Amino acid sequence: MCSSRVDPEFVISAFMTGVDGVLIAACHPGNCHYVSQNYKTIKRVALLEPLLETFGINKKRLRLEFISAGEGNKFAETIDDMVSLLKELGPSPLSKSKEDK
Repeated sequence: MCSSRVDPEFVISAFMTGVDGVLIAACHPGNCHYVSQNYKTIKRVALLEPLLETFGINKKRLRLEFISAGEGNKFAETIDDMVSLLKELGPSPLSKSKEDK
């Protein structure tokens, strides 16, 4: 699926339900099968970061990474790095508020 199909609503909904982080993997800029759709993804993520912070969500919990289909090692390293970061940050502040209900 193209990264531009990741609607900002999906990201916000995921965080509002208490997920700890969201990773969006996209084609490298200039190498998109759909020409320039990954540039739309870059803009959307840039707009989402300050919005997430208004909800008290650290913008590091949302990550956009450019990974081609032939970069299996990079994909694995990115996943490991994201998991390590989320462990360091701890549970989402919204997952705590959800537990209180």
